[in-house]
Amino acid sequence: MLNIYLLRHGQTAWNADNNRYCGRTDIPLTEKGIEQAEAVEQQLWGVHFDGVYSSPLQRAAITAQIAADRAPVKDDRLIEVDFGAWERKTKEEFIPENPQLWQAWEDDPGTARAGGTGETGMEVITRVDDFFKELLATRPGGNYLVAAHNGVNRLYLAYKLGMPLRNYRRILQENSSVTLFTLNEKGDFLLERLNAKW
Repeated sequence: MLNIYLLRHGQTAWNADNNRYCGRTDIPLTEKGIEQAEAVEQQLWGVHFDGVYSSPLQRAAITAQIAADRAPVKDDRLIEVDFGAWERKTKEEFIPENPQLWQAWEDDPGTARAGGTGETGMEVITRVDDFFKELLATRPGGNYLVAAHNGVNRLYLAYKLGMPLRNYRRILQENSSVTLFTLNEKGDFLLERLNAKW
């Protein structure tokens, strides 16, 4: 049985700027983001992690390092969604530019390409699911901290919960929040805590 502590990275300047879309742009944490990661370290004090993993982007890797007090193994499969033309923009900016593109994503993010040229939701899910399947196949059990991003985390959770992917944004994952789920030897998923505070 794997216990996965799925962590969203701490605040960045773009999170604070009306949730400006930040996919692959590698921006740092704000001072508040660092404080949030330090709060997670206190929250998870006493939990022994058998492994720590993160997206290669600094906002996730640094959050993981602070929270677990050790350098994470970076894995490209945990990187944030490629948002295409939506990158660096807020919804208020990009929706008027092409309302049909946003509507296609709203209707079916599984097959629509984010920002027209980015990833589909199923492409994101496939790579994240592959990461967890490999972890399950190579590790007998234990506690694992995995730090990633709002988009990838919510798409994966929606998929594992059997939700229609168009509803993935109904899952709230706050900056530096911890979601705990388990994967048994058959890969069965159980959500134990969402945005948890111990």
